[in-house]
Amino acid sequence: MDRDETRIAAVAESEVSGFLHRPGRADGRGLVLTHGAGGNCRAPLLSATAAAFAAAGVTVLRCDLAFRRRRATGPPQRMTAAADRASLGAAVGHLRRLVAGPVYLGGHSYGGRQASILAAEAPAIAAGLLLLSYPLHPPARPDQMRTAHFPNLARSAIFVHGDADPFGALGELQEAIATIPAPTWLIPIAGAGHDLRRGRIEFAPIVAALAAV
Repeated sequence: MDRDETRIAAVAESEVSGFLHRPGRADGRGLVLTHGAGGNCRAPLLSATAAAFAAAGVTVLRCDLAFRRRRATGPPQRMTAAADRASLGAAVGHLRRLVAGPVYLGGHSYGGRQASILAAEAPAIAAGLLLLSYPLHPPARPDQMRTAHFPNLARSAIFVHGDADPFGALGELQEAIATIPAPTWLIPIAGAGHDLRRGRIEFAPIVAALAAV
């Protein structure tokens, strides 16, 4: 392949399934990305994010969570959350065998939430977090915040959030991430809802932020 071309290959193992983006000019860094409650690793936002980071030299594994590997449709259940986090750990382990540099962990909505909980439980799992549309609370229920683990996050976190996201306003998110002791970045996306326009956004500042972690 061309030295600048990214090769995409399916991954299908007992604990990891998804797609691996291997850049023609890999820089040694790795990124595991996963999906939200209603999607899978083929989601347009994940594909666009993976393509943007691979173009910058990052090897990216976009993977399905455990609940999605068990059934093709439907949301996760509370009882499956630990298994979903375990599947992220397996994906990180898989990627670590392929890259020599730091491995980052992230995801969209529910996937990002589970990634952040995993990082709070086991800080060594990743060098930093990329959280796309973090689901701060259910729509119209700001009393049900999903941030109890934020004070335990010891890894840098990049939050990418639309200013029309019903799962949390930018001001709410800014206040919440102030409780995280590690460095954080908040990258607002004007006019975007929870789906971040299905990946039709400007990725340059997001890629640059991860490079600074």
